[in-house]
Order: sequence, then structure tokens, then C-alpha cells
Amino acid sequence: MRALLVVNPSATTTSARTRDVLVHALASDLKLEVATTEYRGHARDLARRAAESGTTELVVALGGDGTVNEVVNGLLHEGPDPERLPRLAVVPGGSTNVFARALGLPNDVVEATGALLDALRDGSERTVGLGLAGGTPGTEDEGVPERWFTFCAGFGFDAGVIGRVEQQRERGKRSTPALYARQVMRQFVGETHRRRGTITLERPDEEPLENLVMSIICNTAPWTYLNNRPVYASPQASFDTALDVLGFTRLSTTAAGRYATQLLMSTPERGPRGKHTVSLHDQTRFTLHSQVPLPFQMDGDHLGVRTSVTFTGVRRALRVIV
Repeated sequence: MRALLVVNPSATTTSARTRDVLVHALASDLKLEVATTEYRGHARDLARRAAESGTTELVVALGGDGTVNEVVNGLLHEGPDPERLPRLAVVPGGSTNVFARALGLPNDVVEATGALLDALRDGSERTVGLGLAGGTPGTEDEGVPERWFTFCAGFGFDAGVIGRVEQQRERGKRSTPALYARQVMRQFVGETHRRRGTITLERPDEEPLENLVMSIICNTAPWTYLNNRPVYASPQASFDTALDVLGFTRLSTTAAGRYATQLLMSTPERGPRGKHTVSLHDQTRFTLHSQVPLPFQMDGDHLGVRTSVTFTGVRRALRVIV
């Protein structure tokens, strides 16, 4: 099998030695080409060329969720076609690795490599659904290119937290639960639309849902991890369905504390709940509009601010080795 290994040399939890071990292990079973990313978006370009070549059967992403997101967007540049496109494999090398862990893969490079080799020998794979987000016709964001995401997107509060974390990481801070906790508090203190939200959710043939303070869009569960603890924003979300949405219409100090506790205590059977929550399951298409520009993120990557985003849940979009 002809394969491309896309390596992010800046991945948080990998070293040159572990990369060498991975390359050696994969090369023993595959006709392997190795490419190291050199700039933001490089993994996307490499995966796109692999998809267009017609000869690459597998693309392996070594890195965090951002690297995986770029690879997925490169593979699906011309749209989903699971039977034609190369399959995707993931070796987690980031700080959180939500997509890989949601697939049931080990969160250790060596163990994940062993699991990958076993899956390849057994022919074990699954076809997963993905999320697609883009600009909304008739709005100032109309020309924003569509982009795929693997596990989540966020519009509002959580995206603002991610933006703050990215700023801290650019200053040399390590990505840790403590860093996220500090940025959550700073975002909360600086939030100006906590009591009456600016977001409206619109769906075909449904009444709009108004005054959302924030919205989390999930393509799978868990939503994220705090070290080894899974956090479930939308416990029903699945790679086998379309998209789930969790929204809040109020984030007063009391409400925010209650929902934060519910998230920390969430389980595969129960997520946040209450009179100020909005929870939707298996949504194929919807649009979020905001009266003011709000931060936006996909797969943990802060993408600036938007006033409108249209989401589509695409079932059976890509084959993944598991």
C-alpha cells in the first residue's frame, strides 16, 4: 500500500526519536513517503496533492487536532468520495487529540502506531461523518470558503477562550488544563453578552431559536478532554449521525457555574441541562447569525470573528483506519 505520512514537527507530545520509530515501523508495512510540514496549511496542501495523485491509498497524520483538520480539508478539497479518496489514519501527537481518542485510539504515539499497524493488517476501517462550515449567502461572510471539521466547532464564548489560549501559546505558554481554566475566567469576565445573547439559530422549516449567548457544534462525543477526563457537551453526538448543537441563552455567574459543573460531571448518558440550555441532535443543516461579530473556532483552531456561519452535517464523508 502506498502511503503518505504527514508529520508536524511542532506537535506537542512527539520528539524526533518517536517520529523515527514511527517512520521505521510504518515503512516495514507500507510504501511510505514522509513529508514534514513547514508552514500553516502545509498539511492541507500535502494531503490535497496525495488525493489528486490517484496513487496514494493512505494518508497518515502525525500531530494534533489542527494537523488532522488540515489533512482532512486537503483530502476533501473536491468534496467527499469515500470510495475514491485515500483513507485517513491518525497518530496522536498533540496536547488533546480529541479526534483520535473519539475514534478509540490510544493517546500514546507508540501504542497508537501499534494499533494502526494491527488495523492495517486486519483491514479494519470505518466511514465517518464530518461537519462542514462556510459563509452564509446574503451576509458579509458570504465569501468565506467552506471548511471541514472532524469533532467540533464553536461560535461565541468557547471560541473566545481558544483564541486567548492561542495567544498565550504564541508567548511560549504550554497548553495545559490550568491555562484553559485561566482563560475561561478571563473570557467570562470580559464577556459583554452573557445575559442576553446575540445569536439566532435558523433551520429549514423550523422556528428560529433566538438569544443564544454561545453555541457548541459537535460531530462526536466527547467534546473535549481535560487530561484523561472526557467532557460531553452533546452526549448523543456521533460520527454516524449529522451534527449536534448545545447552546445557552444565559450565562450569569450562577448559571455559568452550574453549567461548568455539569460539563465537568458529564457522562455518555447525560450532558448539560436546564431552562437556559438548547440541545439539538442530528441536525443536517442550520445557520447561526449574530447581531455582533463573535469569535469562531473549528477543531480547536481559532478562525477570527464572524457574524454568520452555515453548518452542514455530512454522513459517510471519509474512510478512517481504526
